[in-house]
Amino acid sequence: MSTIEDTIRDQIAKHPVLLYMKGVPEMPQCGFSAKAVSCLQAAGVPFAYVNVLAAPSIRETLPSVSQWPTFPQLFVGGELVGGSDIVSELAASGELKTLLEAAAAGQAQG
Repeated sequence: MSTIEDTIRDQIAKHPVLLYMKGVPEMPQCGFSAKAVSCLQAAGVPFAYVNVLAAPSIRETLPSVSQWPTFPQLFVGGELVGGSDIVSELAASGELKTLLEAAAAGQAQG
């Protein structure tokens, strides 16, 4: 029987770019999630998302899996990148687009 932790690890492994957020990209439910979505959309690389407000068990469990206490949480290539501030900083420096494109290309080759 799989646990919530197994589900989270499976989601992270399956999606090269995955955002755990409050709400959905079309309608974020907090300013930090909105900022992260905006950065990801500006980079132009498709991303998957999980609405933690609709999945309370994931919302409760993810911080202990990722060792990151807040949302949103961006995972790229199976690794935690960070939250809204880090995503914004990476977007401003141009590193986010490079990171996302590399993850997307890795999935295409895999």
